[in-house]
Amino acid sequence: MRSAARTASVTAPIPHLPDQSGRLAVVTGANSGIGYVTARELARLGAHVVLACRSPERGRSALRRLLTEVPGAQADLRRLDLASLSSIRSFAESLDHDRLDLLVNNAGVAMVPLAWTADGFESQFGINHLGAFALTGLLLPRLLAAPDPRVVTVSSEGQRFARFDLDNLNAERRYRTAFAYVQSKRANLYFSTELQRRVDAAGLRLRSMAVAPGLTRTNVLTGGAHSERGRLYATLTRLLTRLAFRPTPEGAKTSLYAAASPHLPGGSYVVPDGILQLRGEPVLRRRERAMRDTVTARRLWQLSEQLTEVHYDLHPVMAHSTRRHAVRRPLPHRGPA
Repeated sequence: MRSAARTASVTAPIPHLPDQSGRLAVVTGANSGIGYVTARELARLGAHVVLACRSPERGRSALRRLLTEVPGAQADLRRLDLASLSSIRSFAESLDHDRLDLLVNNAGVAMVPLAWTADGFESQFGINHLGAFALTGLLLPRLLAAPDPRVVTVSSEGQRFARFDLDNLNAERRYRTAFAYVQSKRANLYFSTELQRRVDAAGLRLRSMAVAPGLTRTNVLTGGAHSERGRLYATLTRLLTRLAFRPTPEGAKTSLYAAASPHLPGGSYVVPDGILQLRGEPVLRRRERAMRDTVTARRLWQLSEQLTEVHYDLHPVMAHSTRRHAVRRPLPHRGPA
């Protein structure tokens, strides 16, 4: 009865998703936008949701809002800064649950000016890809302890336009804002599909999915580093998103579908079914060049392990261990001190 009541009251984009009671979900970037809607609707479906947020203040505000909108929800807040490998490790080590059923790698930045993470990575590559890669690897033992674990990684419809350059992932030669963004989102898709190939080879049950939300109204183009771009930028961007982008709950459709649809196979890429994947209902995208590019995906995986020092031990006998090298390798190109 509770499941039917919850489903009937869902204001979210995807009706008729199954009850999620008893499942534990971590959603990164859950203080606003697609991440908040994803966390709220998973909580409405009965999941215990951990809001993983960079800003404690904004995270507390989001948690209060969620508990108001979904009375009786099971939700709590943990600090996580994907621009810091130290913060990612602290989050993974302090998560006080032995099992994790669902990880939604939602947090990210978009089209920001050139900046560097705490570990010297270009911020879009460092946060959007390396942060998600490290977090997933460090949470892997808890994911593999769940009976039906999933990892959902938010890519972008813009990844189709990426010119993926393994020799310029960290702005070694040049930096162009939009190109760096779509390249980081292509990396998300490479990571998601390569993770599925590796767990399949090891005979493990985990399902890894990637999603594209479509054009969606969030603060990803106005918050964070964009807040320093001035009043004209903020005004024009807000006007553009209001006119051309769809409401945030619409953009959360693909994430929710990938997170909770029971029969979705691992390795799926879920996108809106409209023109250019900009809007519409969730659908599986089966013909995507990046999903078949195993060579680049494998090279990116190896590079990501080297840069983050997070190694996925996915052999069946060692399936529940994730190790970190004791010797710290020199980092690649760093920003100015």
